[in-house]
Amino acid sequence: MAGLLVAGTSSDAGKSLIVAGLCRAFARRGVRVAPFKAQNMSNNSMVCPDGSEIGRAQYLQALAAGVQPSAVLNPVLLKPGTDRRAFIVLRGQPAGTLEAGEYVGGRTHLAQAAFDAFRELESSYDVVVAEGAGSPAEINMRVGDYVNFGLARQFGLPVVLVGDIDRGGVLASIYGHWAIVDDADRATLAGYLINKFRGDQSVLGPGLAELTARSGLRCFGVMPWLDQVWLDSEDALAFAKWPRLPGRAGTLRVAAIRFPRISNATDLDALAAEPGLDVFATASPSDVTGADLVVLPGSRSTLADLDWLRRLGLADALAARAAAGGPILGICGGYQMLTELIDDPIESTRGVEPGLGLLPARVRFSAEKILGEPSGSWRGHRVVGYEIHHGVVEPTGGEPFLDGVRTGNTWGTIWHGAFENDGFRRAWLSELAATVGSTWRPAEGGPGFAERRTLMLDELADALEAHADVDALLDLATN
Repeated sequence: MAGLLVAGTSSDAGKSLIVAGLCRAFARRGVRVAPFKAQNMSNNSMVCPDGSEIGRAQYLQALAAGVQPSAVLNPVLLKPGTDRRAFIVLRGQPAGTLEAGEYVGGRTHLAQAAFDAFRELESSYDVVVAEGAGSPAEINMRVGDYVNFGLARQFGLPVVLVGDIDRGGVLASIYGHWAIVDDADRATLAGYLINKFRGDQSVLGPGLAELTARSGLRCFGVMPWLDQVWLDSEDALAFAKWPRLPGRAGTLRVAAIRFPRISNATDLDALAAEPGLDVFATASPSDVTGADLVVLPGSRSTLADLDWLRRLGLADALAARAAAGGPILGICGGYQMLTELIDDPIESTRGVEPGLGLLPARVRFSAEKILGEPSGSWRGHRVVGYEIHHGVVEPTGGEPFLDGVRTGNTWGTIWHGAFENDGFRRAWLSELAATVGSTWRPAEGGPGFAERRTLMLDELADALEAHADVDALLDLATN
């Protein structure tokens, strides 16, 4: 078969973006390429056209490769609910839970589903670029592994390590990966890529030469720091790494609440990409008071994160802000927290508890998971989004807003992705700016969100062409 596994020396090393860039670069050569991730542990997910749910990063990689996103690209998605429990999404649909004690030995059926999906892809594409998870050198979890060396050994895939030099210690990390694994796993290692480099590469050269001499691993390139390529992360470590883009008079400050179990934080990406908006993550009540807009994003543990809001004083700050007319936006789980009452016998099994009481609505969690791609309009602007939730919100008053509700300057919607619609986003932000007395206006002639994402993918592929040996990586995958 033809394929390649891109593994990382740690989470957030950049393997998701490297896979996206390779898919783009290979596709531009006319190669029929597909991305793959056997198991993804992430609360950032997306609904595909066929109604299945996959990791957001794999959705982006599919766009990079020019293929239709579907559950075959990410057959196992684990969505952390607590520190010891994850909810399983199998081939795009809910499939129970995985407890911490089951992580090593209780995943046989998940491995089989992942291998079956890989076989489907290899029969349909010239090359499959697979992404590993975390670090492949976690030898305590090697038994039962099917996403790192387990996948590579099953299908004879060469493995390329991506090391994050921005963290420090990258040479030792790559060498340590080579040294600690067993001989059979080590035999799959073909080389490495250095990622997020800043500075004079000649300083790095002697270290790379020594690393290659000691390990026999080939260096396939040194990727520069790409501060404008940051969309669609799957990793909690990457949340809030939006570039603080230069503003101008009238810049809008947007505070995003950093929930412990944040879900689909990518909803903030479209706001962060808008010129003149300064989007930042916070858990500070003073930021809630001082920002022009406060966003409560999604959560995988609505009641637990609501407890956290109260414990940190954020709930009181939000109540005072709403009373003063300060704009607040809740999305999915964040919207649920803003309501009057939450009945949750499913996610937390805690039953009925009060919400923040800032929106006239009630929430009832059901066992059935709702996945969909809804559409509607606001002020004449067409809006399409996607929904992923167990909690069903029933408004009891207020003004309708994208299957949600608005009261005063507090808004709530169950839809993810709504702000990726350029016309709606800019119109809504213009109304917000007028409300808070800002002179912000949409930049004329600027690229829309989808265009900006395409430009980022092209910039990523261009950087790989310039700084990595893409031809050698393609040969590695096909020979």
